[in-house]
Amino acid sequence: MNVVTHQQLLQAQGFTVIDDIFTNAEVASLIAIIQRADSSNDTFRKTKDLFAIRQFLKEVPDVVPFVFNDMLKDTIYRLFGDGYKPVKSIYFDKPGASNWFVAYHQDLTVSVKEKADVPGFGPWTVKQQQYAVQPPLPVLESNFTVRIHLDDTDEHNGALRVIPGSHNKGIYRPETIDWSIETEVSCPVPKGGIMIMRPLLLHASSRTTNNHKRRVIHIEFSKEVLPAPLEWSELMR
Repeated sequence: MNVVTHQQLLQAQGFTVIDDIFTNAEVASLIAIIQRADSSNDTFRKTKDLFAIRQFLKEVPDVVPFVFNDMLKDTIYRLFGDGYKPVKSIYFDKPGASNWFVAYHQDLTVSVKEKADVPGFGPWTVKQQQYAVQPPLPVLESNFTVRIHLDDTDEHNGALRVIPGSHNKGIYRPETIDWSIETEVSCPVPKGGIMIMRPLLLHASSRTTNNHKRRVIHIEFSKEVLPAPLEWSELMR
């Protein structure tokens, strides 16, 4: 892995793709553990278009040693150094016949245990008993997300579409995108590979058109210490 190249891509484009972080056997183990999980909790969402598990690492703890294999831990350390910890996790299973899509947006909120009135943090939302709040911009600029792909993914089964460099423009409302100056690219990721992205990168996902599944483990990392009494909802030590 060319560390400098991936760091430069993260700085300039807001994302990078790295192949072969997980072997086929490791991917199979992850899928098997997920399939055994008890899906009766409120953090599980299942429709004909999407199966999602919020607080994934807490709800399915058996996946943790498989998710954080030596390759992933080494990659994160070499790209970002010490100090980053997982603070949010979601599993997305987009079936092959799914019409589910996501319009362009930035990931502007972080998940916390309880709601509290803290200067610079807001507005607030709550979804499936999970509080989310928009933090000050430096927190979002520091954080990064790792998306672990359990299937080959391209533009036909929900690979992210992104606007390179949009993460360097602060809060960027989708309705203000100037397509005369912006360029959209698709981010295909092979099975066992990862996409690393900045939360402020404008991104979207299309409907599936090739009848292939798209299963992704989405983990957000931060090295920020939240001001008391706020606490990360899923902080892993």
